[in-house]
Formats: sequence, structure tokens, C-alpha cells
Amino acid sequence: MRLQLPPLRIAFAACGCALTLLGTAAGAAAQTTAKLHATFQPYRLGGRTTLQFKFTFSAPAGGVPPPLIEMQLRYPRGINFFLNNLGIRRCPEAALESSGPAGCPRDSVMGYGVVKTGIVLGDSPVLEDAPITILRAPERDGHLALLFYAEGTHPVVTNVIFSGLLVSAREPFGGTVQIGVPLVETLPGAPYVSVLRLHATIGPKHLTYYRDAEGVSLAFKPQGILLPPTCPRHGFPFAARFAFADGSRTIARTRVRCPPRQPLSTSRRRPFAR
Repeated sequence: MRLQLPPLRIAFAACGCALTLLGTAAGAAAQTTAKLHATFQPYRLGGRTTLQFKFTFSAPAGGVPPPLIEMQLRYPRGINFFLNNLGIRRCPEAALESSGPAGCPRDSVMGYGVVKTGIVLGDSPVLEDAPITILRAPERDGHLALLFYAEGTHPVVTNVIFSGLLVSAREPFGGTVQIGVPLVETLPGAPYVSVLRLHATIGPKHLTYYRDAEGVSLAFKPQGILLPPTCPRHGFPFAARFAFADGSRTIARTRVRCPPRQPLSTSRRRPFAR
């Protein structure tokens, strides 16, 4: 079954506004759990890297979690997404809405991902993997901004645009990416689409930018996210908060362990003269 829907978009403002939703699912609040996983590739202190992160949501067997409406990802102090040449240019939301990522500058892309979604039609869930493109957006209200473009093909044919803002966070975190997620309709009277898993990267992995040099277009790899020269005692902490359409919320945490210490190089010593 393929359902053709118009493009959807939502912007999440860092104002803490409440979202009131009708038709929520009862009893799912205590059943939804979330896991968070994060890695750096390559992982070298003081070096450039790509951040990889994954959210996974679980519900009772045979069902799907309630629809996701908000995510907040807190990342470690000392890591800055924009102290590099990732997202050299900005992609206006209007351009993304009318033409998709092809209508945006190539060097506005900051990463890619895949989201697995599901809906329950009849007695069994119908699942879909949709690719995601992450782009640098014009600043909003003094905050650095991102745009996420998800392209669904089956069972729901629609392009979903949602945005994120980078705001400050308390220690031990360095900042928060606040993301609003739109409700995606399916059949009339059927439940909204639920998110089961999201896996994404922000960094130069899989990215190629182009620059003009005397009329010639030259390809190059953008710089990665700069890691601090030292690792916190217990590793780099990440935390995420999720809000769902039924009013429930859940939290997930993880740490990226410190890399093994490199052995000190030993120099040959001269034998003592007798």
C-alpha cells in the first residue's frame, strides 16, 4: 500500500512551548523505552572526527511506540559542530521544501542517516526505512540551526522536513540539539507513523564538497568535528530526552569511553661506560 501525502514540515522553537495533541494512545506511556548509542570515527583526541549516533525505541511485542514529537540530544562539553568547514553554506527551508536536497548547496550538507518507521495496519506493523539528509540552515533567533529531510516511499509516500536548533546546556554537556518531529498521517482514522530507530552521522564521512579554482570544480573533504585534546574521567557523556504524542516521555544516556592510552615511545639508551 502506497499513500501519497504532501510535504510536511515543522520547526521547533527553543521556547519550551507545550504541545497539546488529541487522540493519544492510552497505556503506552510506561511501556516505551529508548536506547542511545554514540561513537566517533575516527577516534583520536585532538583530531577531527565524524559523530555517529543512534536512537532505538521499543514497545510491547507486536506493537509500535507512540509517535515521536520531540527530541533533545545533549552532547559533551568541548565538542563544537561548527568549528570546522562543515556546512559552509546555508540551505533555506523554502528551497528544501520545493526541490529537496538537490535544491540546496552541496556544501550545506552536514551528514546523512536512516530512520525506521512503523504503523500498525490490521494486526501487524508495517515498517519502512527512509533516508535522511542533514543540512546547515540559516541561523534562527541567534541560534545555529539544522534541517532534516526524510524521504518516505512505502507505505507512506511523503517528504518530511523538520528542524533543529543548537542551544546551551548545563555541565557536563556543551550543548543541546533540540528537534521537533512532525506527525505523519497515513489512512484516515489510522494511527500516525511511529519512529522505531534513527541512525545518523554528522561529519565528513560520506561527504564531498566542491570549490571553484580558476574555472575548475575541485572536490575536497570537509573538516570533521574537532575533539578535545583530553578525555573526561568517565568518557564523553551523551543524553537524550524524547517526547511522544501520548504525552509520555523517556530519557536515554550513554558515554563514549576514553580511547586507550598510547604507549610511550622508548628510546634506546646508551650502555654505561665502564
